[in-house]
Amino acid sequence: MNFEGQTALVTGAASKRGIGREIARQISQGGGTVIIADINQEMLENAVKDIDQEKGSAYSAVLDVTSEEKVKQSLDELIGKFSKIDILVNNAGITRPTGVLDISEEEWDLIFDVNMKGTFFVTQHLLPHMKENNYGRIVNLSSVSGKRGGGIFGGSHYSAAKAAVTGFSKAVAREMASFGITSNTVAPGLIATDITGGMLTDEKKKQLENDIPAKRAGTVEDVANAVAFLATKESSYITGEEIDINGGSHID
Repeated sequence: MNFEGQTALVTGAASKRGIGREIARQISQGGGTVIIADINQEMLENAVKDIDQEKGSAYSAVLDVTSEEKVKQSLDELIGKFSKIDILVNNAGITRPTGVLDISEEEWDLIFDVNMKGTFFVTQHLLPHMKENNYGRIVNLSSVSGKRGGGIFGGSHYSAAKAAVTGFSKAVAREMASFGITSNTVAPGLIATDITGGMLTDEKKKQLENDIPAKRAGTVEDVANAVAFLATKESSYITGEEIDINGGSHID
């Protein structure tokens, strides 16, 4: 896929084996300039180094998506430095497996602040810039949990937040389509990342994979392939869509 001359911002992309890191890598390999945003400075530096070693073009940005003031300040600085941001991938997210009866207000707010409010803040502050350029590609990370109501790792707060991301994406798609801006969502199922690997025993992983028609967990590449396509110029007539990436574990 060709991203020559384009700049992409990918949030929550510093984790070594995370989905965001692979999305950033694929866009950079397509010739795009990638801004990797995260709250962990050390992991950010490693992410940029890895992409540089593959002869890609990457830059780091420390970003707390839960703070509107910090989001605005960071985006203003990034737009000033790079002149334009063509692609936004809202990948930053966290989950907790807490049951509904045990969720505190603090934990509920934390899950919504990162997964939903963060997506809103970054999108809202970048949209005027995209409107001015009459071009933009926005891809938001949701989850199968937001469709089926829970799952392996996410509690009801996570499911609600990810369902909200999908609804938000569709509304943005309707409002922004006439400005050359698309807004789409991908909803991964069980994906093999550092986070999921640390939460599963080998026995539990095998059990879960047996319940998936494809008989395997997804890879970060499976998700990034779809995100990268939605971020291309060629996807201009696709907006307001939600792409399921779950090996058939949830079909609707």
